Amino acid sequence: MLDKSTAPKKHLGQNFLKDAILISKIIEIANITKDDKVIEIGPGKGALTFHLAEKALKVLAIEIDHNLYEYLNEQAGESYPSLTIIEEDVLKFPFETIESKFKVVANVPYYISTPIIFKLMEARNKITDMTIMLQKELANRIVASPNCKDFGILSIAVQFYATPTIELEIPRDAFFPVPKVDSAVLKIVPRKNPAVRVGNENLFWAVIKSAFSHRRKTLLNSLAMAGFKKDMLEGILINAGIELNIRPENLSMEEWGKLVDELTDHLEYQKMRKSHDW
Repeated sequence: MLDKSTAPKKHLGQNFLKDAILISKIIEIANITKDDKVIEIGPGKGALTFHLAEKALKVLAIEIDHNLYEYLNEQAGESYPSLTIIEEDVLKFPFETIESKFKVVANVPYYISTPIIFKLMEARNKITDMTIMLQKELANRIVASPNCKDFGILSIAVQFYATPTIELEIPRDAFFPVPKVDSAVLKIVPRKNPAVRVGNENLFWAVIKSAFSHRRKTLLNSLAMAGFKKDMLEGILINAGIELNIRPENLSMEEWGKLVDELTDHLEYQKMRKSHDW
């Protein structure tokens, strides 16, 4: 029976993994060696933590729940010298201050999964790979391909900088308390270079955000609603070899790159013309 202080807290979205076979599979997927430094997000009651500490060079476990933080430290005692447990909100944790590369292992609460993914992607240059348990629906969105209803901003945001794959599906009854949805283990490996080269990355993300703000509309109409001139957009789409009636979820990463580069060239040309006007 769980002590009341370490029982799962609904407001923190806590669901503790209890299936020993699945725990072993997740450890195998993480592929931790004695040379690895690992950051574990949301260790909970330590289902993965102590296994990681036995395999890795160093493990830093980040836990926001004070009671679980104390519980983990008590359970660890002096038996795991490679393990450091800190009480911290992962969304405030300064990943950029870590000097060497590290792996991430996480069982993240569903309600803050997307912000955590974005924060980790910002620190991608420091990360070797990530093994993350997520709501299955969210994992499907991250790995989605063009021409799929799940393909959107999150898919592009991860796939532009990394390669995500679903490695394992986890039934809801593997957790306590039992959540209302199934989960999946996602492996995310940062790329050395973005999936496509674009001349203006800030414009790339501005266009992506604008395009998916109106999913039911065509790409042309979505971008026109964001303030781009429609006749100008038509020319740019034609030059990029993109159909005028295409929807945002149907563009490949390469087509997004061509679109943004054409738009960049056009905007720079207009700027140059304006600077030469008397």
